[in-house]
Amino acid sequence: MKSCVKHLSAVMFVFLILFVAGCNDEEDYTGGSNNGGEQTFHYTTIQGIECVLVKAGTFTMGSPTSEDDRDNNETQHKVTITQDYYISKYPITNSQYGINAGAGKENHPVVNVNWTEANDWAKSKGGRLPTEAEWEFAARGGVNSKGYIYSGSNNLGTVGWNFGNSGNQTHPVGQKQPNELGIYDMSGNVWEWCNDWNGAYPTNAVTNPTGPSTGVNRVLRGGSWEDYASDCRVANRGNQNPSVNVSYIGFRVAFPRN
Repeated sequence: MKSCVKHLSAVMFVFLILFVAGCNDEEDYTGGSNNGGEQTFHYTTIQGIECVLVKAGTFTMGSPTSEDDRDNNETQHKVTITQDYYISKYPITNSQYGINAGAGKENHPVVNVNWTEANDWAKSKGGRLPTEAEWEFAARGGVNSKGYIYSGSNNLGTVGWNFGNSGNQTHPVGQKQPNELGIYDMSGNVWEWCNDWNGAYPTNAVTNPTGPSTGVNRVLRGGSWEDYASDCRVANRGNQNPSVNVSYIGFRVAFPRN
């Protein structure tokens, strides 16, 4: 009897190890891309948050002078990100954040969360808010970028909820098409807090930028359900006082790849 118990315990221990190890394993998923073909996305789950792998690389941050509706704070410059990271597949939802927003709203992005609240929540999960450079790199599709104006397409309606199609409200995450990495809602639905203080871009090439050391406003990215297409471009930069809680700002979380 003792030997049977010992054997059973050993089996359960091995199962537990395999289960825990599998919780954060990357999973390759092959799905349809925005141009009709197939592509492979790299997903994992961290602290109950579905995440996408963003591999390190170099990209051009900002917008060309020829881009429609560009602002003068979008000066193009080379950015190198040296470490792989994960970013949440969707904006954090009401359900994940623990807010009862009413029936049918569980899977809508959480809003009315200020920068400090968003930052603290991300840290409680072992993550953080993405830097502005990490956000834009992910929104552009990372090393798989096809150079779209919006995150995943040159047609905003296919990838994002905005003034023209939202009905003046947020929508459940993941209802539009993903971008080249399999990330959803990075154009439209809700603006997203980034870690950086707002400031001017450098004109030279930089590595792992984190923005100014101090400031007044924090960076917002992505545009929202109440914004026109120009604000939903991946190059567009917003900013707001970190104490503000409003119905069009949410966030997503970044994690290091150990």
